[in-house]
Amino acid sequence: MNMKLKPTLSLISVVLATALVGCGKKEEAAPAPAAAPASAPVAAAPVPAAPEPAIIFDMGGKFDKSFNQAAYDGMELWKKETGKTYLEFEIANESQREQAIRRMAERGASPIIGIGFGQAESIEKVAKDFPNLQFAIIDMVVNQPNVQSVVFKEQEGSFLVGAMAALASKSGKVGFVGGMDIPLIRKFQCGYEQGAKFAKPKTQVFANMTGTTGAAWNDPARGGELAKAQFSKGADVVFAAAGGTGMGVYQAAKDGKKLAIGVDSNQNHIQPGTMLTSMLKRVDVAVYNVAKGHTPGVSVLGLKEGGVDYAMDDNNAKLVTEDMKAKVEAAKADIISGKIKVADYMADNACKY
Repeated sequence: MNMKLKPTLSLISVVLATALVGCGKKEEAAPAPAAAPASAPVAAAPVPAAPEPAIIFDMGGKFDKSFNQAAYDGMELWKKETGKTYLEFEIANESQREQAIRRMAERGASPIIGIGFGQAESIEKVAKDFPNLQFAIIDMVVNQPNVQSVVFKEQEGSFLVGAMAALASKSGKVGFVGGMDIPLIRKFQCGYEQGAKFAKPKTQVFANMTGTTGAAWNDPARGGELAKAQFSKGADVVFAAAGGTGMGVYQAAKDGKKLAIGVDSNQNHIQPGTMLTSMLKRVDVAVYNVAKGHTPGVSVLGLKEGGVDYAMDDNNAKLVTEDMKAKVEAAKADIISGKIKVADYMADNACKY
């Protein structure tokens, strides 16, 4: 959200068997109990241990500084608060998704959390085969009675950073670099455009997608090229909604003395002084909530629910004036109250605002 050569099925099995361990915990065979004397009282049957949750990170890895890492942070918070362990696996290619989820189910893990829309089909298949286990999918809806689906109103957070981009721009031109060209990323783009034009109606917005396959999430070189092309046309702020590809956008902004906007996690620290803000998509909150208490059905997280927002910290404090912040906060309040309606590309299959 590293494309590698597809391993053979046997290699996948070896990798999975080695990797599916819970946070460094080793499993050892218990010694056979000694025979009890005939006069010994019968011991009560042991209470089965509660199942461990499991998380399947998608391509890009759990330390992608973006979507996957936010999920990792949420799981780590759950671990810290509960003192419990969890199972995990990082997908190296698409063929591993279903097998990894199925192996977790065979081990009795529950809930099993799939990170990213790309895992929806696999979650649906395995959830049907293991109806007594709990599953969750982040960023897509799977209609199964034992699945919790968590989706976000990305358009609302993108609206806010779009407004901030327009307010910060000196040229009146801003840019957007998306990852894989899918409706979800168009949703980010549409909200960003609407927010920019809300703040300054004459703002010009340039937009490019990185590609049409999963490789688009992990191509920083291409991200840098697209950002440079937008800078050459006059853009002075670029928002990257492209996973690891965004690293190239942020580097290009730093090199060109322009501004960039991060996505999913707070990425303001990556290039301090270059990052105007980050559009927060609280995948960490979603994962933490699922691990803490699985609830079948669909959960939708927007500004009102604390599911999306924009980031402010010491790294971007000097880039955002009090007037800019006040205007963005006013827009945020109006979105929450319903006064401002933000277009949802996925609902209309078009950007209508």
